[in-house]
Formats: sequence, structure tokens, C-alpha cells
Amino acid sequence: MSLEEGQIVLCTVEKIVGTTVFVKIEGDGEATLVTSEIAPGRIRNLRDYVVPNKKIVCKVLKTDKVGNIHLSLRRVSAKERNFVLDSYKKEKNLSSMLKTIVKDAERVIEKIKKNETLSEFFEKVKETPKILENLFSKQEVEKILKILNEKKEKEVSVKKNFFLKCEEGDGILKLKSCLPSEARYLAAGRFTLEIKDKNYKDANQKINDLIKETEEKAKKHGCVFALSEKK
Repeated sequence: MSLEEGQIVLCTVEKIVGTTVFVKIEGDGEATLVTSEIAPGRIRNLRDYVVPNKKIVCKVLKTDKVGNIHLSLRRVSAKERNFVLDSYKKEKNLSSMLKTIVKDAERVIEKIKKNETLSEFFEKVKETPKILENLFSKQEVEKILKILNEKKEKEVSVKKNFFLKCEEGDGILKLKSCLPSEARYLAAGRFTLEIKDKNYKDANQKINDLIKETEEKAKKHGCVFALSEKK
């Protein structure tokens, strides 16, 4: 597997030996994380962050001359983590759907994945349902389209407002480094975040992760941060 520095990958924790975490990268490949790359600050209990069989999202730091891959968990942003986990969840759900309908599902899934992800394939299906006919029987196509139509859910929206201010000389630059790309400026140091998803639980988790990340960055850069209940 060819990995590049800075690449975000989904991993499964295999084991913890001393202060080193061994993981298996989704799509094949093994790698390690050292304690300093698990989380910022002092870690009292490593297993508060990683336990065997847990899915974690990491950033590739480097690959050494002998092929060892070194990863970081703490350098992954909430946005990056949510994107990767959401993609994994979609792939898993689509794969499960096909396995309940198609007799030779594994072969078909493998054929699709030679060119694109299942998510990408089914995005095309939304525009051109007829492409299903190249891979599935008429009966299978009908079942797949029925399930896809039933799964169309109205997105829910979660909003949170917060205050962020920095009065230092380079305050504007520090503010930009703290703000998530989803944040929108309101007025006088006030910002709002809006996250949309197919269910409230996931949308709320994403927005809480972004708020937490923003607060941590604000503290690091000496900015004033506070949640606001005002609309």
C-alpha cells in the first residue's frame, strides 16, 4: 500500500505493547503510534484513547527506510475524523445491503471497488439508475432501488453559536487558525456553526466535536472562547 505523508487513514487497533500502539490500516498495511502522538498533554491511561479492535482515524507522519509506517491520532481534526468515519459507515451499510439482495455479492462488490468506492457508485445510481442493470438481475435492481428510495431521509440541522475573540496584534490570523471551515461570522466576535445529517445524534456529535476542537485551539492561541445561547 502506498501512503503519503499527511494522508488520513482509517485503522483498527490490534494491540498495545508498553507505550506503543500497533494498528492495522484499512485497505491493508500495519503501522504504529507512540504515546506522544495519541493525544496532547500528559496521558494517564492510554486505554482511555485506544483499545484493541477500536476503529481510529490517524494521519500518516512518515514511512521510514525499512517500510515502517508512523501515525498520529492527535493531529487529526474533528472534521477529518468525521469524514472518514462517515465514509466507512456508508461503505459498510451499502455492502450489507448488497449482501442481503445479491447471491454473489462479494464478487460484485469487488468488481465495483476496482474503479470506485461503493458510495461513489451509488451516487451515480441516483442520477442513472440504469447502470445497475450492468451488474444485477432485473429482480435485484428492483429490490436495490426500493431500499435506496426507502432510505431517503430528510436531513436534520443542529446549530450552535459561540463567541471567539483575540486582541493580540496577530489576532486575525489566530482566529482563522481556530475557526472550523463550517463556522459563519455573525457580528462582534460571534459565530455560528450548523451541521446537517440524517439523524440528530450524528449531527450533534459532529458539532460537539467541532466546538471542542475550536475551544482547544482558542486556549492554545490565547483567544477568548465561550458558547452562546443567543440566536
